[in-house]
Amino acid sequence: MSATSGGKPIIIGGGIAGLLTALHLAPLPVKLLSKSPLGAETSSAWAQGGLAASLADGDTPDLHLADTLNAGDGLCDEHIARQILKEAPAAIRFLSDIGVQFDRNAKGNLRLGLEAAHSRHRIIHAEGGGSGREIMRALASAVRNTPSIEVIEGIEARRIVKLDNAVTGVMAQGAAEPVFFSTGRVVLATGGIGGLFLDTTNPMGSFGQGLALAASTGAALADLEFIQFHPTALAVPARPMPLISEAIRGEGAVLIDETGQRFLKNISGAELAPRDMLARAIWQHLSTGHQVFLDARQNPGPDFAHLFPRIDLVCKAAGIDPCVTPIPVRPAQHYHMGGVAVDHSGQSSVPGLWACGEVACSGLHGANRLASNSLTEAAVCARWVAESVGAAPAGSTRPMIELNLPRPDPARVRPILTSALGILRDGTTLQEAVGSLLPLAMAGDATSDPAIVGLMIAVAALQREESRGAHYRTDFPQTAAVGKRSVLHLKDALQAALDLDGQSPLLAKWA
Repeated sequence: MSATSGGKPIIIGGGIAGLLTALHLAPLPVKLLSKSPLGAETSSAWAQGGLAASLADGDTPDLHLADTLNAGDGLCDEHIARQILKEAPAAIRFLSDIGVQFDRNAKGNLRLGLEAAHSRHRIIHAEGGGSGREIMRALASAVRNTPSIEVIEGIEARRIVKLDNAVTGVMAQGAAEPVFFSTGRVVLATGGIGGLFLDTTNPMGSFGQGLALAASTGAALADLEFIQFHPTALAVPARPMPLISEAIRGEGAVLIDETGQRFLKNISGAELAPRDMLARAIWQHLSTGHQVFLDARQNPGPDFAHLFPRIDLVCKAAGIDPCVTPIPVRPAQHYHMGGVAVDHSGQSSVPGLWACGEVACSGLHGANRLASNSLTEAAVCARWVAESVGAAPAGSTRPMIELNLPRPDPARVRPILTSALGILRDGTTLQEAVGSLLPLAMAGDATSDPAIVGLMIAVAALQREESRGAHYRTDFPQTAAVGKRSVLHLKDALQAALDLDGQSPLLAKWA
């Protein structure tokens, strides 16, 4: 086992949030830990949607805010949302300045697209449906050319170590041996939870490791029950499932079934309704025995390959020519609105621990993320996090410690969460999931970290006895008059699970 000292800030995660935080911290020396080579195996690199920002004539941050609050179904933090969306245009300019090649029209102006639940054209894309890939290319290049950023690839954080309720180090596993990083400042930028589900558009290795790291320190997690299912993943056997961007629907493509019927035409917003409504409608249509297809033959029609070159390649690799044949689609887990509860600077409830990007819950997304607000959030909040980390004292460190922690494996958790925490939920199934996840969470083996995350999500979903946004309870279909955000600690989730199971409270180790 080896150890490093010096107290440099540690950033865990090599996606857009992590890379941008490192760049904004420069010239302050930082270490960035990535379990895969930069640009590989991150949700950021796979992101097809763009960044939402009020750049068009006639658009304003207030209009963008109104759409965000409407989609968030009463749970957005309006103050945080207002600040993020106000700074979105500046974040776009920063990305452009460091080399991101955004799509532009014949006059050289940014090409602004339309996506679900937006009232204006305000989505900035790169390479059609390859926005994440292009942004990651530019950011990875900038990071590698910044001397103050030390990138350590092929290493995975296992535990955040704390003393007297403050961060003092990170225990990680390298290719050959464990490594202990002594530091008083840690930024989580680990992405989402798609790897906890059988059907997802995320990397299968993204099982919520940042949530497990934060939970094990005693940090508060928020709004865990709100999981977004993208309405239109490509219905093929491959896992993760390729995403068919809603930007295609923004160009006029429609959803039909095997009879050719446009079955969503009577829903408010039709193909551009909020994602939660659309996913439920498609799921219910599929459950009656129908098939669902995205029909792009007329709109965008012959322009499909030009507008969405990467999606066109994915479809053709599956034997589908979008200009000739409707694209088979179905909902799949896509994004987590919940995460580590953070303030406006990305600070968690544990001193010395910050979170940025999908792993964080800033309050922007509420109960249902507005399309393309996630990359915008990461781009804006990375600077706020960097400013906070840079201004914070280095904190105390502690000597190297020994921990023998196996590599997490979510395989046993996936069928449980897929069954209980999908698009439609009910109390009986959620209780069964809690009972199944509890022994896995407490076993102390490779399944435990994924099971801890799944258990906390299941407990939060069980405790929310209403339907709101992406959380739909068939036994509680009504929406409460006043929306309340949920906050949960690991010890409380475990106690709730033990209470359901009739076990005695033996939770001293989690206190």
